[in-house]
Parts: sequence; structure tokens; C-alpha cells
Amino acid sequence: PHAVLLVLDATTGQNALHQAKAFQEAVHVNGVILSKLDSSARGGMAFAIQQELNLPIYFAGLGEKPEDLTPFDPEAFVNNILLNQN
Repeated sequence: PHAVLLVLDATTGQNALHQAKAFQEAVHVNGVILSKLDSSARGGMAFAIQQELNLPIYFAGLGEKPEDLTPFDPEAFVNNILLNQN
């Protein structure tokens, strides 16, 4: 394959890091897709996965349809977290 992408549910929380580590040990992962970022989940585990495993996040799922899978924009992601802390 050209790329091996791990799809993680953003509502999983910090357990996603354990899942990503286990998957990385089993198969060489090139990047991550986060699903369900449109829910109440903040997706903070994205920071841990990127920092500890050095895996880029390529796409974010923001809905249920194929067109809801969008390229991950880290700046917009951080701005959204900061705006929703109120």
C-alpha cells in the first residue's frame, strides 16, 4: 500500500493513544484520520498521538457523509478548542 492510515474515533479520549501505539507496533502507520470531530469530543488526544508517535493527522470526519471527510487543519482545530472552552 502507498499509505497505512489509522482511523480513530475522536470520542475515545486518551485511550486512543494506547490504540495508536498498539496499531503502530503491529503495522507501520503513516498517518491518522480522526472521526466524529463534529461531536462534543474535543479531540485532545490528537495532540498526544502526534507528539508521542509523530504521526500526522491527514483528515477529520465532521459528519456522516463521504464529503464530510475533510483535510485536517491544525490551526482551525486549535481555534475551535479555544473558542469552545467557555
